[in-house]
Amino acid sequence: MKLYHSPASPYVRKVMVLIAEAGISDIETVPVSGTPTAPDAGLIERNPLGKIPALERSDGPTLYDSRVICQFLNAQAGAGLYPAAPRLWDTLTVEATADGILDAAVLMVYESRIRPEDKRYAPWVEGQWAKVARALEVLDSRWIDHLHGPIDIGQIAVGCALGYLDFRHGTRLWRKSHPRLAEWEAAFAARPSMQATAPRA
Repeated sequence: MKLYHSPASPYVRKVMVLIAEAGISDIETVPVSGTPTAPDAGLIERNPLGKIPALERSDGPTLYDSRVICQFLNAQAGAGLYPAAPRLWDTLTVEATADGILDAAVLMVYESRIRPEDKRYAPWVEGQWAKVARALEVLDSRWIDHLHGPIDIGQIAVGCALGYLDFRHGTRLWRKSHPRLAEWEAAFAARPSMQATAPRA
């Protein structure tokens, strides 16, 4: 199998962490680059959305979206990173919360990198950060006990989301208002799978 990726993508990182935690060793990584306005031509052949990650298989169509890929690889490896119901529903909600943080945080980056300066809209950027702030508050309160439980895809997604905030939005100082979440993140970030996949530009 081939995983089309970029080392700076937090969605790719989520897949890479799962690969490491599941002990999967037979996936080739293929670097790609592009933006929503100039997607990678080779990637579009495999994912019409032009987004990474995308997992090319020999026995079926290419899979895309990190949530689909993670579920597929977990099933292939029998890794147990998706617990049985009823905990499963909490796990998937935590994952969705983390992915929502990433969606908003990535849009903030695109606003400054892709949109011409005279067309940027600061209230829209702050509206995206408001989504992040609300999600962080929920993770710090409602879901903190779940984060301290057995490792699952929800924890992996949150770890990658918080790492991306540090990588692209470090000046926002999210830890200051969320001490319990910050304490959890520091411990989770020390895992070998997280250390090996730390984002780089």
